[in-house]
Amino acid sequence: MKKDFLIVSRKILPDYLDKVIYARNLLVNHEASTITEAVQIAGISRNTYYKYKDYVFESADDTVERRAVLSIILKNESGALSSVLRTLSDLNTSILTISQAIPIAGKANVLLSLDISRMVCEVQEMVSTLKKLPNVRNVHLDAIE
Repeated sequence: MKKDFLIVSRKILPDYLDKVIYARNLLVNHEASTITEAVQIAGISRNTYYKYKDYVFESADDTVERRAVLSIILKNESGALSSVLRTLSDLNTSILTISQAIPIAGKANVLLSLDISRMVCEVQEMVSTLKKLPNVRNVHLDAIE
């Protein structure tokens, strides 16, 4: 099966192959409701779409996910978690899960799992930024992959 595939740079391929992938993505993401609409947006014919749709794909490396798990201790104050989530959003992370324990002794423990594949800074910079927030007592990077 490996002999059926090649790794080829987009630079040497005709642009209509990228447009086939684009049209497929329009359909998958529900940005186009029909194949006719998708190919019109992509600027290719239906024939081109059908001819190549099952044979051209984006590299898996383009969709690499990086994940991190953070343990955060917050002051038990209104808006504390909201400020953390807003900061993470500003850094272009995506929240995968949130687990918050019942606050005890004025502190709330929060466990966050994040998709950091599109983050706009380094992980240590994210941790430092979170530690500077007024309602954050501690941030610990538990895991990263």
